[in-house]
Amino acid sequence: MTVLELFGTLVGLIYLWLEYKASIYLWITGIIMPAIYIFVYYNAGLYADFGINIYYLLAAIYGWLYWTYGGKNKETNYLPITHAPTRIYLALLCTFVVFFIGIAWILIEFTDSNVPWLDSFTTALSIVGMWMLAKKYVEQWLSWILVDIVSSGLYIYKELYLTAGLYFIYTVIAVLGYMKWKKIMTHEQKMATSSSCS
Repeated sequence: MTVLELFGTLVGLIYLWLEYKASIYLWITGIIMPAIYIFVYYNAGLYADFGINIYYLLAAIYGWLYWTYGGKNKETNYLPITHAPTRIYLALLCTFVVFFIGIAWILIEFTDSNVPWLDSFTTALSIVGMWMLAKKYVEQWLSWILVDIVSSGLYIYKELYLTAGLYFIYTVIAVLGYMKWKKIMTHEQKMATSSSCS
C-alpha cells in the first residue's frame, strides 16, 4: 500500500459516486484517476492494467466531449441514458474477444506477468465498458460488475489490498448504479414523452 494507491482509491470513490449520479463531472476524476494508476499498476507488474489506464485517460477526454457536445437531444440539449442498441452487441463481443486474446498474447510473450489471462480479461472488458459509458448506455454497469468482481480477487492475489477493497466497493455500487441509471432512464423517457405530447 502506497500514498499513491491511497490517493487513487479516494479519487476512485469520488469517480464512482459521480458515475452513479450520471454526473458529467465524473470525467474530471476520470482523467485524474488513470494518471495515478498508471504508476500503481506498472510498479505492481500489472502491465495490461497499466496500458488500460492510458486508454482510460483518452476515453475520459472522449467521454467529456461526447457528453458535452455529441449525441444530445436537440430539444433538451442533454445526452440521455439509453439502452445499448442490440445491433452493436456482436461488434462489442468481437472487440472483447480480439482484445482479450491479443492482450493475453502480449503479456505472455513480452512481459513477466504471472496473471496474463485474468489481467487481459479485465482489460478487454474494461475497454468495452468504458466505450459504453462514454455513449451513456445503461448496460455499461453490467460490464463493470463483472470487471470489479474479477479485479477484486486479482488485486488480493497481487497484495494490493486497498485497491482490492476499492473494487469490492465498486462491485456493490455498480449493482446500485445499474438500478439507479435504469430509474433515471425511465424518468427521462417519461419526461421526453410528456414534453412531446404537450
